[in-house]
Amino acid sequence: MPIGSESGAGLAPDPVPEYAAWRKGVAGVLAKVRRVDAAELPAEPEHLLDENTYDGLTIAPLYTRRDELPEQPLPGAFPYVRGGDATRDPQRGWFVGAFVGSADAASTNRAILTGLENGGSALSLGIGAHGVPVTQIATALSGVLFELAPLTLVAGAEVAAGAEQVFEVLDGYPLDDRAAIRVGLGAAPLTSAFAGADDIGIEQAVELARRAIARPESVRAITVDGTAFHDAGAADAQELGASIAAGLAYLRALTTAGVDIADAFGQLEFRYAATDDQFATIVKFRAARRLWARVAQVCGAPGFGAAPQHAVTSAAMMTQRDPWVNLLRTTLAAFGAGVGGADSVTVAPFDSALPAGELGVSQSFSDRMARNIQLLLLEESRLGHVQDPAAGSWYVESLTDELAAKAWEFMQEIESAGGYPAALDSGLLAARIAETAAARAADIAHRKTAVTGVNEFPNLAEAPLSEQARAEVSPARYGSAFEALRNRSDAYLAAQGARPKALIVALGPVAEHNARTIFTANVLASGGIESVNPGPLAVDAIAAAAADSGARIAVLCGADKRYAEQAGAAVEALRGAGIDTVLLAGPEKSVEQYSGTQRPDGYLTLRIDAVAVLSQLLEKVGA
Repeated sequence: MPIGSESGAGLAPDPVPEYAAWRKGVAGVLAKVRRVDAAELPAEPEHLLDENTYDGLTIAPLYTRRDELPEQPLPGAFPYVRGGDATRDPQRGWFVGAFVGSADAASTNRAILTGLENGGSALSLGIGAHGVPVTQIATALSGVLFELAPLTLVAGAEVAAGAEQVFEVLDGYPLDDRAAIRVGLGAAPLTSAFAGADDIGIEQAVELARRAIARPESVRAITVDGTAFHDAGAADAQELGASIAAGLAYLRALTTAGVDIADAFGQLEFRYAATDDQFATIVKFRAARRLWARVAQVCGAPGFGAAPQHAVTSAAMMTQRDPWVNLLRTTLAAFGAGVGGADSVTVAPFDSALPAGELGVSQSFSDRMARNIQLLLLEESRLGHVQDPAAGSWYVESLTDELAAKAWEFMQEIESAGGYPAALDSGLLAARIAETAAARAADIAHRKTAVTGVNEFPNLAEAPLSEQARAEVSPARYGSAFEALRNRSDAYLAAQGARPKALIVALGPVAEHNARTIFTANVLASGGIESVNPGPLAVDAIAAAAADSGARIAVLCGADKRYAEQAGAAVEALRGAGIDTVLLAGPEKSVEQYSGTQRPDGYLTLRIDAVAVLSQLLEKVGA
């Protein structure tokens, strides 16, 4: 890639002549930070700032006209990257969805009507094991205006029985324009099989689709649920690629059973996870439409490639600890999904990772907050007034292109293995996603990836969780390993009346130890260990501070130069005061001159496996 200074004879002029100056500035900053001469850096030093996603995509630090791609067709036109509907109502934007479902049909009905009367415009109804008894669906749906609020069932293995009840309700619903009624039955046998969830079989799903095709309403029987892959740890391209492969399997099953290809496409809709990485979410929904449009094109039905997309805020990103931060996470996720062109968005309540009532707030409050997040984006920020507002962004367009290619590559890998059912049965799909989940878990454990309120900036002052909440640790949540440590701390607090403690021994003036003191307290708190910080200590005052603290763990915090002068004596003083474990905030090389009892027992650095270290510390104190 030429830079501005390289334009000349035989070379096209650089479309961004300022790029060379920017590159030189980057080199200067990097040279200063790395304490090297700029000449020692690579020829394109800006690539040292590249970031790589779990899919292997590269995120550049700057996108310019050099990255420009041909403009995509308008919404409603193949390949539907910019949206599947050319006439979407700008006053409505996307549909504001919510999941509703309890065993009591009357209370479910009240919740449904309250939500629809206060800004909701779509609903997902849990039935059977997921909510309302099948025989009481009519009661739960009483008063719903179906032509205004699309309905989706969450029914698992009872979807066929639930569909029968819904059809009976619709048969008695007076409306001339029956096609205006949109219903998703939610049968998802292939993705449910991956997740280990109960569902109907593929043959039953095909028969359900036949019934849906015969209905006068706009009924789609099958949901390709990409959240099953996301919740297992899949990266975005894996979620999309696996979803497209599952969609292909459904198309084959339908057409093999004699369903026309156009009708088969009309029976599928997609559900994807929206995360707090707003640009990644925007790109995901745009790329997903391109992928499915390509499938439709190959199948000879390009005009039927704009399947509805339902966005659900990621369950994996939610936290039990400092759960109010989830309000911010779901706001970003809803923003990304809406800007990315999702047809409907469901925001999970901020306390959805906790048992009902754990925070002392009502379900109606949590539901209202989730609903109002979307209403703020639509009514105040007016995001729905413009379709695909990210179009033309060099960054968004480039990443959309790259993500679509990577997802298509993953779909082809699944197809090469014999198709989705074969990849599922062989374990290939699970193994590939498990690799990504393990890589992400390692990054979180090493605090390379931040989960605010969990492994970064935890709040030890928040109320301990109940035993019921502590028993509901989900390995799918990104912060679950740290939350398990916090659970051990809560149990220790309940048994001992105090949390596990660690003494922070600050050496030298504040300017020397402050950064490491803050870092240490943050790391310890992420494991539920309370810091006791008496302030800067002279070596001869350490023993008394250790005795006063009641701690069995201590961490030295100071500058490397100070360690060279005082760390050995400080460690001996702590051991003499009965401290069992002495750690040092910093690298081992800073105390390499010490040996024996003057050597710390371990080191806290920026990239330690914090989960492993904190677990060992909790074990040492009996937590």
